[in-house]
Amino acid sequence: MPFPDLAARLAEVKERIEAAVVRGGHRQEVSIVAVTKTHGPDAVHAAWEAGLRDVGENRVQEALGKMAAVDVPVHWHLIGHLQRNKVKDAESFSLLHSLDSARLADALCAVGLARGRAIDTLVQVNTSGEGTKGGYTPDELLGEAERLTTLAGLRVRGVMTMAPLTNDERVLRATFVGARAARQLLADVGHPAAELSMGMSNDYEIAVEEGATMVRLGTVLFGVRSA
Repeated sequence: MPFPDLAARLAEVKERIEAAVVRGGHRQEVSIVAVTKTHGPDAVHAAWEAGLRDVGENRVQEALGKMAAVDVPVHWHLIGHLQRNKVKDAESFSLLHSLDSARLADALCAVGLARGRAIDTLVQVNTSGEGTKGGYTPDELLGEAERLTTLAGLRVRGVMTMAPLTNDERVLRATFVGARAARQLLADVGHPAAELSMGMSNDYEIAVEEGATMVRLGTVLFGVRSA
């Protein structure tokens, strides 16, 4: 049986999330997105059997291959960058976490309009200031938030951010607080921006303390990946 300790790992993660919600005081519900990248379809089946309903993938092609290979009705999340020449593939996902540019927004909007149903997405924001991270800067989002309300083919449901790989709690919290402010900005101009996707295996408890409603967990659930 693959991933025989997944149930125990998940139970511990849920306990830690519950405690972090209490510490943070935001009273939010938190969803776990099981990140199955580099694992095979068996990881998706294992996640489903453990009670997880949301699965995240970084690469479109890897995700599409797994979708074809599994028969459990998980909700697929694309958490990695989406190239504009693959925007039609967004239709295969319940939620895109990585809307990171105006050009991608326009392309996704066209797909949503063509199919007659808006694409659900999160706006990726770079609140750490790292040059290697994608997404809108907070200043860019100030100018873009209202324009996005005019794109009927998109439904902006919140914000996603990625924190630096650091143990410096002050840096992590500053990144997550910035994402929370970005979500509020989107909500203030009329988006249904309830979701805050932030926190991975190394920092999810701090992210939850700062208001995360979705945490993207791979290693802490499935162990070290092969690539």
